[in-house]
Amino acid sequence: PETHQILRQTCRDYADRELMPIAAKLDKEHSYPAKQVTELGAMGVMAMEVSEELGGAGMDYLAYSLAMEEISRGCASTGVVVSANNSLYIGPILKFGTEEQKRQWITPFTSGEKVGCFALSEPGNGSDAGAASTTACQEGDEWVLNGTKAWITNSWDASATVVFATTDKKLKHKGISAFLIPMPHPGLSLGKKEDKLGIRASSTANIILEDCRIPLSNMLGPRGAGFKIAMQTLDSGRIGIAAQALGIAQASLDCAADYAHKRSAFGAPISKLQAIQFKLADMAVAIESARLLTWKAALLRDSKKPFTKEAAMAKLAASEAATFCSHQAIQVLGGMGYVSDMPAERHYRDARITEIYEGTSEIQRLVIAGQLLKQYQS
Repeated sequence: PETHQILRQTCRDYADRELMPIAAKLDKEHSYPAKQVTELGAMGVMAMEVSEELGGAGMDYLAYSLAMEEISRGCASTGVVVSANNSLYIGPILKFGTEEQKRQWITPFTSGEKVGCFALSEPGNGSDAGAASTTACQEGDEWVLNGTKAWITNSWDASATVVFATTDKKLKHKGISAFLIPMPHPGLSLGKKEDKLGIRASSTANIILEDCRIPLSNMLGPRGAGFKIAMQTLDSGRIGIAAQALGIAQASLDCAADYAHKRSAFGAPISKLQAIQFKLADMAVAIESARLLTWKAALLRDSKKPFTKEAAMAKLAASEAATFCSHQAIQVLGGMGYVSDMPAERHYRDARITEIYEGTSEIQRLVIAGQLLKQYQS
């Protein structure tokens, strides 16, 4: 549709004009792109699916995927800030929150002035999301939370978080519930900012809960529904991360193709060499295949059809395309690809996390196989 084309072009122009020129500096200095996040908020990009009544853009998930790819092409760190706010923080509140919770916890987070985060992972559980050791005990009219959450994107810059904690250990994953906590808040503290390989302009840290007290009304969804909320949130989030990976992959191809035209060897531009042409062709095929999978997953979600398998396929294909393309881009650039004067090495570092967060590639393969075998059984 025309609205999607306009949005994509708007985000592409913004990425070229505002993000690409500063991406290297943000990465080097580990600087949170506050001004850019606010500008993206004004464009509606920080709350794509949220209704206009609640302050959002009122668009669909395909629109979100298109925006995510273009923003991430300009700066992958800014992309993950957008992704965490849209799909991980706002997403579950939009789907499971009461009208009052939506007004309180979504509307202030649509403009980019405030961003949220999502606290599921723990130091000891990683991919085993059902093994949450963080606890929430009811004391009078309050919940008291204790535990540590790890690898929390946006943590140092967030004004609220969705936290998953066990309300009944005997029920294992069926005893996990979700909670909304403002930040800062008594009993909630942050660990050190992680010094990461890539996406260095977004903050990642532990969230530590020590007798953190919140009202009973801060529970999100029914008691014991936390695991279901987390899994459904990650299903959707994977489409956003696929789009982020696509942006990194496309930026890598752009960088390699541009350099191939400008760099001469053996008396001609290296773009004339078949070895280089084959690399560029393989990169283009990987990107286009992953892009179509990502759009398919987004369209299925927008049509309210099952999309778990397709979201996992999209994330797997796009994250592996990002790693492959960024690797090939450095090879095309040779020595110039290895120095930070060129963006190729940053794309290489940024790409790596897309195969890990919001479900590792191994988890995606398990999800795909599980869904596939279920189809054959029926």
